[in-house]
Amino acid sequence: MTDPRPTGRGRMKLAARCRVATEAPAFGMVVFCAILLNAALMGVETYSGLAADHQRLLRTAEQCCLALFSVEMLLRAGAFADRPKAFFRDPWNLFDLVVVASAFVPFVRENTTLLRLLRLARVLRTARFLPHLRILLIAVGRSLPGTASFLFVGGLVLYVYAMVGWVCFAESDPGHYGSVGRAMLTLFLLTTLDGLTDAVRAGLEISRLSIVYYASYALLASFVLVNVLIGVVLNSLDEAREMEDAADRERKRPGPPPAAGGPDADVRDRIATARRALDELEASLPAPDGRPSRRLETSPSGS
Repeated sequence: MTDPRPTGRGRMKLAARCRVATEAPAFGMVVFCAILLNAALMGVETYSGLAADHQRLLRTAEQCCLALFSVEMLLRAGAFADRPKAFFRDPWNLFDLVVVASAFVPFVRENTTLLRLLRLARVLRTARFLPHLRILLIAVGRSLPGTASFLFVGGLVLYVYAMVGWVCFAESDPGHYGSVGRAMLTLFLLTTLDGLTDAVRAGLEISRLSIVYYASYALLASFVLVNVLIGVVLNSLDEAREMEDAADRERKRPGPPPAAGGPDADVRDRIATARRALDELEASLPAPDGRPSRRLETSPSGS
């Protein structure tokens, strides 16, 4: 509910101005370029000679990027001044806030390795400005539960075939099937069908039944399970698109109506008074049969 007091109207004005700034295409383009510049600076720092010669320039550029990111977060937080809780309900806002604010934490700021990792995480913020990339990241996150089930089933299939391979080929081909670990590694590499021809030829020298072993494994692991994984990802991608569309509709939805006692309260009171007057006038008109119509009872609100 919007606070009708001057402080509430001040927060609404602040939020409106910040939203105009953050939703401007130029604002997004500037932040996007700053993220790419931050990524380029990290790449330049990997060249020790170049980094040593231009250490002060690189440091200044990094401070400028951090200052720009800080101003961006202040503007984004100000856009939610009239509804602060909504800012923390957006996972992208939380991610940006953690990544940017971590540079000011004393322990993190002094740890070079950790600070570089967090600077690297800023590159992922490009997803905020690229809707298709954002959908892909959301789809990857939503596919993790299904991927975990896929990995369990795939590991079970791999283990069963590894044990069968150890029983059948351990003595003839100990380099690939000498233990269950070696057999699982061999079959895992065969999942991509790379080297399957050589494996089949080596198996045929041992037994003609090996063709059944390799053919069934190739069909099950390389076709059935991989297609199941693709189905899980595609399903998550559809869900991510629906979530993104719902989020867009929520962002475009107009704000709540002004509260009672606000600047438009007198207008609503006048409309209600006019409605009551029209109802009374209609009730005083004669009915079609010539008799005066019964006076309508109107509620105090005019409904």
